[in-house]
Amino acid sequence: MIKAEISIVIVDDHPMLLKGLSDVLTKEGYPILESALNGFDAVDIILKHRPVIAILDIEMPGLSGFEVIKKCCSHNCDTKFIILTSHKEKAFIQKARDLKISGYLLKDEPFSEIESGILAVAAGGHYFSRSFNEVFKKEISPLLERIQFLSPSEKKIVQLISQVKTSKEIGDMLNISHRTVQKHRANIISKLMLPAGRDVLMAWAIENREFLSSL
Repeated sequence: MIKAEISIVIVDDHPMLLKGLSDVLTKEGYPILESALNGFDAVDIILKHRPVIAILDIEMPGLSGFEVIKKCCSHNCDTKFIILTSHKEKAFIQKARDLKISGYLLKDEPFSEIESGILAVAAGGHYFSRSFNEVFKKEISPLLERIQFLSPSEKKIVQLISQVKTSKEIGDMLNISHRTVQKHRANIISKLMLPAGRDVLMAWAIENREFLSSL
């Protein structure tokens, strides 16, 4: 696909970044159909134009980039989505993969990297910044391997622990005894291969709160 055929919509709540990216893409020969500063306008614009690619930030007024993508996909929109963000956290990277988003790029990447992502996605491929390969290899994959051994009940309990709920509160919420919650906690610690120590599970769950919320 040639550049002139790759229609693009850009969404970001920072006007200067939005204008800068729009200007450089236009100069390079990409047709920029429209842009938006918030999630609500983004949905309307994307569904109106059905561009080949929509480039979105994650955190925006109204709807997040992920929420915009979900809403557009629910309307059978065949636009391909690229997230352009400052977030490098493993929870965001995994969520992008779970939503089958075509691209995930960092705002501090050189334009050549952003253009490589656009061309790869327009050709039907996927493109994640190279810096994410190490994050996925060293952080996300080992975490997923451990979490897969947790039962649905244990996953729910560790999610509640990440919200700083006590065993009694968790028991009351799930209609199980305090002793049953304690047994689950011990099993979770063992399956996650966490070191012995007071409140080690609480500390781990809080550290991975965003990741656990996406399970």
